[in-house]
Amino acid sequence: MPTAKKTPRSSPAPAKKSAKTGAGRRAKPETIDPPRLAKKAYEARLAVLREQLVRLQVELKELPFKVLLIVAGVAGAGRGEVLNALGGWLDPRGTETFSFRAPSEEDKRRPFLWRFWRSLPPRGKIGIYAGSWYTETLAEEARSKKDLKALDRDLEEIRRFERALADNDTLVVKVWLNLDKHTQRARFKRLEADEHTAWRVTEEDWRHHRIYDRLERTALHILSATHQPGAAWTVIDAEDERARNLAVGEHLLAQFEAHKRELARLGRSRAPAKPDPKPKPLRPYGRRRLLGLPLDQKLSAEDYEQKRDKWLGRLNAAVRAAQKAGRAITFVFEGWDAAGKGGAIRRLTSAIDVRDYRVYPVAKPNDEEKAHHYLWRFWRHVPSDGQVAIFDRSWYGRVLVERLEGFCRPDEWRRAFNELNDFERALTDHGQIVVKFWLHISREEQLARFRAREEVTFKSHKINEEDWRNRRKWDAYEVAVGDMLALTDTAHAPWHLIPANDKRYARLQVLRTACRAIQAALDRA
Repeated sequence: MPTAKKTPRSSPAPAKKSAKTGAGRRAKPETIDPPRLAKKAYEARLAVLREQLVRLQVELKELPFKVLLIVAGVAGAGRGEVLNALGGWLDPRGTETFSFRAPSEEDKRRPFLWRFWRSLPPRGKIGIYAGSWYTETLAEEARSKKDLKALDRDLEEIRRFERALADNDTLVVKVWLNLDKHTQRARFKRLEADEHTAWRVTEEDWRHHRIYDRLERTALHILSATHQPGAAWTVIDAEDERARNLAVGEHLLAQFEAHKRELARLGRSRAPAKPDPKPKPLRPYGRRRLLGLPLDQKLSAEDYEQKRDKWLGRLNAAVRAAQKAGRAITFVFEGWDAAGKGGAIRRLTSAIDVRDYRVYPVAKPNDEEKAHHYLWRFWRHVPSDGQVAIFDRSWYGRVLVERLEGFCRPDEWRRAFNELNDFERALTDHGQIVVKFWLHISREEQLARFRAREEVTFKSHKINEEDWRNRRKWDAYEVAVGDMLALTDTAHAPWHLIPANDKRYARLQVLRTACRAIQAALDRA
């Protein structure tokens, strides 16, 4: 659709070599206009291509990235034929094919990107998208003239999503199959004239043809807005079906080879991550905020008993109000080892119907989780509208333990601050309420609790050598926590610091803060 009438044959201007553009301008997608192919020439090139694609898949199994191929385009451009051809050329054991249509009711009860994050293939495989995160955006515009501001909000979310994947070394290949209006009409007529292919042209196809010019403007806008380094669009002219199929396969191969070379140049193919044992603060005021938290507050057992029931009742009412409004709630609990996260969570859940919440204790990622983007395992547990998710430790491990222990590269944990903010923004944009707690205790209090755990039989399972090892890195963690607080404390998902030297005081503060945060979010709606 990004071309005008094809008399003579025309296509969008190819992208310039430089990535730089003028103020307010974006780089244009590259255009491939393959020449027509005789059958014999097609078969000769296809034999070479098929061998190269299988070799690509064998090589990909040993490389630290995955490939996503998104094929979109105008009605009648042959998206289905291209995907069927690729399905015959590639080894099915190394590919996963996804087809997305209109979102189901279950999909609508979660953020827009939820179903797409869950569908991502693991490292070493090719994900082929017959329908993608662009499908519904294009379909909405075809059904009605979608407000450009609303469309741009969707596109910005898609841009952030694809940037996060590309930054994680995923190869994102996006192809737009194009036909001009005249050629589209001729193809529809030809298919309808044959009783064996007439079924392939629907009333919806003809309606798209009638509003071709409007859809063309929208397509140009979408391609321009989501064309970015690491997730670039390529427009392929689809007039000749053989040349079109070959062009897509050869483009996929060329992008794979270029991506592999780039990762090798950056030293990422086999580069081990390095720990950050003596981190320097990125934002010193975060650590100052942490150290300035008063830890001497106390609450008597009697006062706690009196106030606890009041705040449990208020929290129950707040959660039910959120449920009635169709708002999901995500609680995040972070804090020092032995800071009392588990106890605070037990008191919190006592105010919520057991059918309405899930607690997710976060440990080291397993092999399946390691084969995906680090946020993949958290997107899987995003609650549906009206439900509550409670994370005992969370995605913030990326900028804490993974940073300090060398489980990710410096460029990865530095980039993660923005990625985590984007993740939480996607939740709150959908209407979710995100409440984040950091439970803070002193070094001396932690030592006392560690020793108590060793001495009490029913608590001994809570302490191990790793806890003692982490304690020896207290200063380093203090810096990392400060950076986390400074760089991820946002208006849509602020941090709530809880002084936790006194367990009763901390538990009551969690109940009070949770109740007030939920009510404030409901009042803003």
